Amino acid sequence: MRLGLINSAWVQAGRGTAFGIQKTREIGFDCIDVFADPLDVDARERRLIRTECARAGLPIVSLPCVAVGLIDFNPSVQRFHADRVRAYLDFAYELEARNVLLVIGEYIWQKEVIPPAEQWSTGVRRLQELGDYAADLGLEIALELEPFAMALLNDVASMSRFLDDVDRPSVKANIDVSHLVLSDQPPSTIEALRGRVAHVHISDCDGKVHGDLPPGRGVVDFPPYLKAIKKLGLDDATVSIELEYSPDPGRIVEWVEEAYATTAALMRDAGLRP
Repeated sequence: MRLGLINSAWVQAGRGTAFGIQKTREIGFDCIDVFADPLDVDARERRLIRTECARAGLPIVSLPCVAVGLIDFNPSVQRFHADRVRAYLDFAYELEARNVLLVIGEYIWQKEVIPPAEQWSTGVRRLQELGDYAADLGLEIALELEPFAMALLNDVASMSRFLDDVDRPSVKANIDVSHLVLSDQPPSTIEALRGRVAHVHISDCDGKVHGDLPPGRGVVDFPPYLKAIKKLGLDDATVSIELEYSPDPGRIVEWVEEAYATTAALMRDAGLRP
């Protein structure tokens, strides 16, 4: 498997696009995930991403997209977010990426007003449409499992059921090791997603709240999870490090270097990367 980095680590630390791409390659990463909203970036930024990644020899694998309005109860909001996801898929096609990493949101009002089944069916319908659009572009959608009580997809069972209901080969799961820990999902649950995993995220946490720390800074026991991932045979997939909101943005290079070193060692020990 390849080892990548989501470039939001650089963006949130105030470092420019070109700097982040160049450093990602210098540190040793095999590829990169691009955190950039196609509705916000202009033509110059789009070209900069393409040219800098090409200059660095750094393939773009995934574009993370948060589209919580896909399951909003207002059809107009749903349509906007569906169109926005299509824009992400178009951008992913332009960048020759493999997938759009999609966060689809949470049940509203603690499931007390809108029937949960209604929001679920809305999500299924929208992902069927978007999955067909992705397939036409030769892309996949990787759904994020979120470790929050009201998240639509907050454990492996809900992810599996959602994928069954959507029933589109282009719509798959993203495995996020830290999120699995926070959702009390043991490594053995990963097997239920065999054949339906498009992407992998890795980070650490304190076991209680969402953290996105460099592996080794928290409590996650990575080897059993990486062993379970290896059993899935995802040789052509990517493990992307997710680092959010560094506590010391001025030392972001050291933060990323540490995450790379510890993750590369973990993957090597698990037989996932030379």
